[in-house]
Parts: sequence; structure tokens; C-alpha cells
Amino acid sequence: MLSTPADQSEGVAASLAALGAKPRDVRRVAHGTTVVTNLLLERRGARVVLCATSGASDLLELRRQERAALYDLSADHPPPLVEASRVVPVLERCTPAGITVPLTPAEAARVADAVAALDPEIVVVSLLHSYDHSAHERMLAEAISKRLPGVAVVQSAEVLPEIREYERTTTAVAEGYARPRVSLYLQHLSERLASGGYPAPDVMTSGGGMRTAAEASSAAASLALSGPAGGVVGSAAVLRAAGLKDALTIDIGGTSADAGLVLDGEPLVEPGGSVAGVPIALPRVLVETVSAGGGSIAWIDDGGALRVGPRSAGAVPGPVAFGRGGTLPTVTDAHIALGRLDAARLSGGVTLDAAAAKRAIAALAEKLGATPDRTAEAIIAIADAAMARALRRVSVERGIDPRSCALVAFGGGGPLHACALADLLGMRAILVPPHAGVLSALGLAIAPERRDAASSVMRAADAIDQGWFGARLDALAKRAANASAQRLVWHARVRYAGQGHELDISCAPGDDGAVVAKRFAAAHATRYGFTLERPVEVVALRVAATGDGVEVRFNAAKASLKKVAGPHVETLADATMVVAAGWTARALDIGGWMVERE
Repeated sequence: MLSTPADQSEGVAASLAALGAKPRDVRRVAHGTTVVTNLLLERRGARVVLCATSGASDLLELRRQERAALYDLSADHPPPLVEASRVVPVLERCTPAGITVPLTPAEAARVADAVAALDPEIVVVSLLHSYDHSAHERMLAEAISKRLPGVAVVQSAEVLPEIREYERTTTAVAEGYARPRVSLYLQHLSERLASGGYPAPDVMTSGGGMRTAAEASSAAASLALSGPAGGVVGSAAVLRAAGLKDALTIDIGGTSADAGLVLDGEPLVEPGGSVAGVPIALPRVLVETVSAGGGSIAWIDDGGALRVGPRSAGAVPGPVAFGRGGTLPTVTDAHIALGRLDAARLSGGVTLDAAAAKRAIAALAEKLGATPDRTAEAIIAIADAAMARALRRVSVERGIDPRSCALVAFGGGGPLHACALADLLGMRAILVPPHAGVLSALGLAIAPERRDAASSVMRAADAIDQGWFGARLDALAKRAANASAQRLVWHARVRYAGQGHELDISCAPGDDGAVVAKRFAAAHATRYGFTLERPVEVVALRVAATGDGVEVRFNAAKASLKKVAGPHVETLADATMVVAAGWTARALDIGGWMVERE
């Protein structure tokens, strides 16, 4: 089905109707959404007022003082989600040692009045060192709620109880910025489904687990990578079924391409990252997104060079070949001009106009002084280069050699680009999964429920004994556990004293600081190639409580197995696979294809 950007719930309902399933036969609706990502990209979230400690109220403007682009002095970061005029300073101060400037009732009332004068849709409170001393945030939230009944107040200590005031503030602000729109969207979707007799949806989080729609409505920041996470979860399931452990994943859609990493058969989950220029320090399945999809528009810059993206034709109007009003050539049009997409067999009810695509490519080629075929090949090569850079970032920067991994290629465009990407990274094996075009949906269907909890520690590892460690982990487990929790996974965020970054290290009750420090040293050597003779600190603890995922069984292929050698184009049920020269593809008994270098 085509996307419905104006109301995404409409597309969900239309897809259910297209399946022809009767409501009584649907036990569960699993939903992945890009609503939060789109809100951040398009800057159309809620009207937020931020309350911050006086003297530290410019955090969003100051950022971390890094450049947007190292060698481009004209480049700038995206503007903060809350402009400076909507930040209210609060006269209070906490330090790691305790409260130095108490928050008085009179000051809390003054701040509440100042907030009310700015007419917020939602309020965010982020005060210094509240990860360890949250009383001031609670007091201020109570005063604001009393002054503005019905206006939600987000407390940073509840969203992210960890050090680093900038990341804690941006994460809390992202939660406030997205929550009203996300809550309204999920409510609308739930009502639309209920009117059709379907159950309320479960929603995929960035961490690769499901939450109920009601829970997700008040945890909007955790949905920033909801859609892409499902694809990596699905990739891991197919990879295990094929008897493989490690893989890079590439999910190529209409607007973007998402690169991910699976290690030992499980998606890699990291403690945070940036989405649309906004740091969100919550657990997320590792996904690196680049603006290189089928709808990415090819254009010529002021220097006469061919560029592809970041602008996209999207679903409306879409590529020129879709016949929906698009006039600018895209990556999809380039594939069509080269004869790689079969207009008669494209799914989704779209009839391709190959002649229109060729005319658009030819017009661009004329401006470049090149042949249409050479221009189409160059468009695809530019998109491939951007995707290959994303794949290197998720692997090489984490000490993983891409050549030791398979490449799982899915989404409508994944199998089209897989061989070229593998060649760029020196990879020799590609897994094109069964149901490649809808693998993300499969990942949503099989993902377990997941809830996370975190707490600040800030202790030297050699000062942590087994009893203290076990008590803290048990307390975290009680906060995160739910009725369906079957598995608890703990991680400690660990660093060398003086470092400005941490590594997530697996831990469990029964461990102590010495055991965690030893694991950290090994992980540091793997990631960075060295260790330090410095004390080790445990910064924070996190736990993930997950239920049982849905077991997936892939049916054996009904057709006789076959093997094809490149160059060859294979039209699949929901995607198109290009087998390049020097590559051979063989059908797998679980469905899908294994494509290997000769």
C-alpha cells in the first residue's frame, strides 16, 4: 500500500482492509511508526516551555560546541526544539554533593506563573544534577501542574536519570516535543481500529521491543526509531533461521536507507544517538539513517556536479514513473530507465510509466552532457556510496570488520542495491530474506514486549561489592518488570576515570565491580585497540525486561530450488533482486536467496 502522510492511521486501516482478514481473526496488531522521526525532521511538534537551572539555561543553544561539519564553516546545527525565549530560568542549584541553593515555594510559584504566560502545550523540567537529586524537579512539576491543570509536565529525572545535563535535557525536551502529537496519533489509530473491530495496537520502541499504545503515548521519545528497529529484529530472525550469526543490515525504502548490525544473532542495542540532529539518550537498536532511498531526487548543484538527495519525492508525488505528479528524476526512475524494475509486476497497485522515467533521466543527462544510461548508473552509484558510508559507520567504528559479516538486504530497494554495496565493503555473502519488502513488518510481529529502567551509580568499580551490586540490580528489575517478563538483561555503563564516554557491559546479580571492570577492559581493547592503567568507574545501570517473542517458522520453498548467475534481475513477490556480474544467487529452503561472490 502507498503511504498516507496526511494521516498515517488511514494507511494502517487500508492495509488491514487489503489483507482481507476478518476482525475476529486478528488477535494482535503490531505497529511500527515514523511519527516521532517525522516530527523531529519537520519540526512540527508541540509548543514546549523548558524550565532549567538559572545559569545553565542555554544548554540547548550551546550544545557540545562541536561543529556541524568539520570543514564547512557555513554549516550549522538544526535549531533547538525550544527557542531561547521559551526557556524559564529557575533559581536553584544542586551539585553531586547535594543541594546548595534550595528551591523555595515562592520561586516555584514564580516559575509556574512565568511558564503560564508562555502558553505551553507541554512543560519540560530539566535541572542540574537531578539524576541524583530529583526533589526540586518534583516540587517544580507540582507547582506548574497546580497553576496549569491539564498541561503535562515532563521531568528529566524520570525520562533519563543519568549524568550529562545536555543529553538529559535534549532527551526530555524530545519527549515533551513529541508526546502530545504521538498521544493524539495513537489515540486516533486505536479508535480507528476499534471501530473496525480490531484490538488496540502494540507499538515498537527504538529498543526493539513492544509496548501497549497507552504506555507508548507517554514514552514518545522511545519511539524515535520505531519503524527501522522492526527491520533489524526481523533480520536477526531470518539470519538465525539461515544458520548465520553476524550481519550488517540495509533497509532501503522510498525516502531513506537504514543500516543496522546483528551480532551473535541479536540486534545490537546501544544507549542512544541522534535523530534529526536531536540527541536522544535512550536505548535503541543501532540504526544509521541516510537520505538515500528510491524517492531520493537527483539534481545538479551550483558547481555542476550530480547530487542525489537529501530531498525526496516521497509517496506524494513520488518518482516520475509513478504518474502521481512527480517531475524530478529519482533513484527509482534510474533503475526503471536501466530496465531493472518490471512495470507489469510491481506490487502496491502502482503501474509504472517507464517512458516518463526515461524522459526525466534523459533531460538530466542532457544538462550533464552525458548519456542517459551513464547518468542513471551515476545516480545509483551516488546513492550506493552514501549507503556504504552508513554501513561502515555501524561496523568499522565499533571494531567490526564488514568482510566477516553477511549483508541482509531488504525493503523495497535493498535487493536492488545489495551486490553493489557488498562490493564497496568487500563482503562476500548477501542474504535476501523471504518477504524482503515487508521484513520490517515481520520484525514487528515477532518482537517481544520490552520495558527499560535505569539508575545513576557514579562509583569506582573497586568500591562495589557483590551485595550492593545485586541489590541495585534487583531494584531495577522490579521497576522494569511486567506480568509477561520472561527475561531480564542488565548492563552497566562503564568508563575509565576521566573519560567522556562509556561502554555498555553485560552484568547480572552475583557480579561485583571487579568482574565488571575486567569485562570492560576486554570490551575496550576490542573496540578501541588498547586499555588504560586507570581506575574504572560504573556510571549507571540499566535493565531490559522482555517477554517471550513470537516464534517464527519459515516455510520451505514450494518451487524447486534454483541457482542463477549474474548479471541477472529476479523479480520477487515484493521486491526486485539484482545479481551483479561475478555473483551467484541460490534459493534457500527457508525462502529468500543467498547471493555469494564467485
